[in-house]
Order: sequence, then C-alpha cells, then structure tokens
Amino acid sequence: MYELKTEQVIPRPLDEVFAFFADASNLSRITPPWLDFRIVSGTPIRMEEGLLIDYRLKVHGIPLRWQSEITTWDPPRRFVDEQRKGPYKVWHHTHRFEAAENGTRVIDEVRYDVPGGPLIHRLIVKRDIAKIFRYRFQALEELFGSAESGTKSV
Repeated sequence: MYELKTEQVIPRPLDEVFAFFADASNLSRITPPWLDFRIVSGTPIRMEEGLLIDYRLKVHGIPLRWQSEITTWDPPRRFVDEQRKGPYKVWHHTHRFEAAENGTRVIDEVRYDVPGGPLIHRLIVKRDIAKIFRYRFQALEELFGSAESGTKSV
C-alpha cells in the first residue's frame, strides 16, 4: 500500500472552499487536461454518503472507467471517496478541510495500491500521481490565489 499526502492553504473561508470541493463538477477544473477526465454520472450530483460517481479518463492514452463511492460525508470538515471500479487495486482518498489563519487548509491523504506491484509503482504510477497532484495544486492557486505560508506540494 502506498500513501500520498498534500497540504495547501487557500485564501478563502472554510465554507466556500468546502462548497467548491463538494460540487463534483469542479473536479474537472482541477484535473489535468491530458487525463481527458469526464463525469458520466447524471448531473447535478448531490454529494452524500453512499453516492456512486462514474467517470471516464485516459491514462497514457488508454481509456479507462472509474467509479468512486463517497464513503464519508462530514461537511465542512471532510469527505472520503473510494474507488469501486477502476485502474487501482485500492484507492482511498480523504479530503480534509481546516480553518487556517489565512484561509482554509486543504489536506489530501491518499492510500492506494496498484496492479503490477512495486516496479510499476516506481516506474509509472508514483510519478503520474505526483504530477496530477502538482497540477491540482497549481489549478487551485489559479482559481483562488495563493496563501504563501503553510503551503506545500508533492
């Protein structure tokens, strides 16, 4: 099992930042264009525990389907999505939100496992995930601005 953790302070109030992440349609705004990410579930999507969301994307040009389930829904503090169908053996993504002195701290904690084991992880997946979360970090800065202190990327 592998882990990734990122933190970013967004210079906006907690309720506003959580509302952005609670709107599933915003996911495409913070996902790299090279993934050709699309939500195929009907919209609008009302986020709640037990919700299943279906996506299509491309990884290295290979079309994939992904289904995630919202397994924890605790506004405005956190939510968890877990892959039910998709490219990973395990994908468990905790999104946490905390009020910070200069805005809202967004904390992403991902536990995942990949087919192909450590070699595939080291050669491909680890680098891809880091690149995706770096893109997300930059996209959020472009959308909301930057709160300089307390911010770090992958």
